[in-house]
Amino acid sequence: MKRLERAALRLAAGLLTTMGLCVPATAREGPEWSGQVTVYAWATGVGGSITPFSGAPTAEIDKSFSDLLGDLDFAFFLSGYVRRDRLVLLGDLSHSSSSKEGRVPALGIPAEGRLRQTSLTLAGGYRAVDSPGATVDLLAGGRVWWLRGSVQVPLAGVDRSPGLSFVDPIIGARANIALAPRWSVIAYGDIGGFSAGSKSTSQLLGTVNYQASESLYLSAGYRHLHVDHRSGGTRVDAVMSGPLLGATWRF
Repeated sequence: MKRLERAALRLAAGLLTTMGLCVPATAREGPEWSGQVTVYAWATGVGGSITPFSGAPTAEIDKSFSDLLGDLDFAFFLSGYVRRDRLVLLGDLSHSSSSKEGRVPALGIPAEGRLRQTSLTLAGGYRAVDSPGATVDLLAGGRVWWLRGSVQVPLAGVDRSPGLSFVDPIIGARANIALAPRWSVIAYGDIGGFSAGSKSTSQLLGTVNYQASESLYLSAGYRHLHVDHRSGGTRVDAVMSGPLLGATWRF
């Protein structure tokens, strides 16, 4: 698994300098390579549950966007997109950290759950539709996860924070629809896991994009990311979702 993770990181270092997920596809460049890079902020809330080890209490997390700002948790995201004729490659690197104080459902005693996630999505595929008003890309690839879910239950003497790393196969699609000369929308979705890495994972993303200049685009939208991973007695079932803002450089 470590060898696979190192290989994925080496591949990402090359791809993320020339690729994008939530960025607008524009003019058709024919057989030449074209690329886009996006840096964006994702104001994510987190919901779900964390069981750090077998027999441990399960901590429930329910954290809204306003909670996120109040607690100063953070997130960073970088994405990229490359195309040559009908070949497309995309990558997305994200990191977020969130925590929530609450209670253990079965016992009613105070608890704190924390989730830190770093995920790297890499996929390639084929442009199935390439018309002046819309494009559709069909994709397959993988998502590498690094998760650390911790639970603290002082009254029960529980303070554990195991780390997990695994790879999920994914399949997905990405559509770009032109609304006006400078406006477009993007819809992206993928599903995966299939009990190969996690039990299941999925992602949905939608953005509205504005072309501010020949090479600069501004995007606003919403992203939803889910993972349900079980390993022995450890389980992380988390949903991360919220609005996003991005800036894209096209070259």
